[in-house]
Amino acid sequence: MAPLGAGRRARHAESMTTALLVIDVQESFRRHPLWASVSNPQIAADVARLVEHARAVGDPVLWVLHAEPGSGGVFDPANGHVRLQEGLEPQPGEPVLVKRAHNAFTTTNLQQELTLRGIGRLRLAGIRTEQCVETTARLASDLGYEVEVVLDATATHPLSLHDGSGELSAAEVIARTAAALSGRFATITTIDEVLAS
Repeated sequence: MAPLGAGRRARHAESMTTALLVIDVQESFRRHPLWASVSNPQIAADVARLVEHARAVGDPVLWVLHAEPGSGGVFDPANGHVRLQEGLEPQPGEPVLVKRAHNAFTTTNLQQELTLRGIGRLRLAGIRTEQCVETTARLASDLGYEVEVVLDATATHPLSLHDGSGELSAAEVIARTAAALSGRFATITTIDEVLAS
């Protein structure tokens, strides 16, 4: 069954201005013990391919970092890890926003930045697939943006089940996220599909 409004969205998709939103591909995660089980340790290189493509076709690139000031951990800016991973470098005019919530909107001026650029579609990549990427996708959709999630340019790690009976593998977490978002909040795509478009 097609999602409500799918026809209208398809008609306007070709003329819509797209922005690449890179979420939390930061050194903090590489310094966290969970990085040992991350699904995509080369995510920075994958994201760099998307960034290069966006710049080549004239799509704005916006960067988001997560910070937890005063926490004393890897997300505390005082410890120096709240910075993009090696190989990722914003160009002049590309905003770097710092959030303190899971989604990239509520504690930043992201919506203002998107409005100033006339953005109607957001292409999301980043860490973690089911957390900051998913919550941003859901909120962006509710705000009226067309949303694409570049699934193989996201990363996460295994998650323990709520009852302690085991865990979901990273692949299962990613598949669940794609199933939950697809057709309702976002279009699920891949790096190769984006580069070929």
